[in-house]
Amino acid sequence: MSVQAIRLFGDPVLTTPAMQVTVFDRELRNLVSDLTETMHEAPGAGLAAPQIGVSLQVFVWDIEEGGGHLINPSLDLSTDLQDGEEGCLSFPGLTYETPRALRAVAKGFNMHGEPVTIEGTELLARVLQHETDHLNGIVFIDRLVASERKIAMADIRNSEWFGQVSVLGNTPTFKFSPHSTNGLAL
Repeated sequence: MSVQAIRLFGDPVLTTPAMQVTVFDRELRNLVSDLTETMHEAPGAGLAAPQIGVSLQVFVWDIEEGGGHLINPSLDLSTDLQDGEEGCLSFPGLTYETPRALRAVAKGFNMHGEPVTIEGTELLARVLQHETDHLNGIVFIDRLVASERKIAMADIRNSEWFGQVSVLGNTPTFKFSPHSTNGLAL
């Protein structure tokens, strides 16, 4: 389909919980395609629909172990934790040690409405958690300890992109979903 502008930290769509998908149609398949193309172009390991201005619970990923997409995910996380560098396409050039569960089981649907379960450890577990957080209005710096978050906020204020609305530097357009939003759409 087409590469979309990636929203940057500060855009309210990134901190607003996304709506569940209720209709599995061609528009949803196009969204998955747009997300995949945009993620590959960026390049990144994952991308959630809110990052391109679409407030729906959809994300894609592509790492060495493989890729895919997930819609309306729920997570079951291990109590074992991992630390590791984590970044985000909505925070260009910034990475921080971010604690995450070592293992994640994500349940949701594919673009055709069929139930799927994805199990991952280490990087895949990190990606599943990071992208699901996006769908819940949580950005990865929210997971940092207070002292690291303070450093991250200073780095953001000093970044070249601070105050811009998208990576492409243009004003993105809002897309309105034909799916029922129960009056809660952006």
